[in-house]
Amino acid sequence: MNIPANLKFSKEHEWLKVEGDLAIVGITDFAQSQLGDIVFVDIQTLGETLERGEVFGAIEAVKTVADAFMPVSGTIEEVNESLEDAPQTVNEDPYGKGWMVKIRLINPGEISDLLDAQAYGDLIS
Repeated sequence: MNIPANLKFSKEHEWLKVEGDLAIVGITDFAQSQLGDIVFVDIQTLGETLERGEVFGAIEAVKTVADAFMPVSGTIEEVNESLEDAPQTVNEDPYGKGWMVKIRLINPGEISDLLDAQAYGDLIS
């Protein structure tokens, strides 16, 4: 299981990569493997400000639908539109081209509540 050391992780299996006052969010390699083949990613929250733990989108796989949760509070600044035509990118490259949203951080202090790679690895093992 791929767990990059440069990312932070939520207990709900989202990852966060901070870039200044923005952060990139996606689901983890573990999450995509548990969901199976992803066929649709639905994110209708562009421009919305959401609190940590709120749903920012839905991920539809062949056999299930899962919510995607905000790992920290923020405003959805950008949605990965390439997932409309190629949702399987989340399966193929969850930490790269399969990112889901870019958010503007509201409370950067919340990042310290997230798990590091070691703690996330312990959670899923």
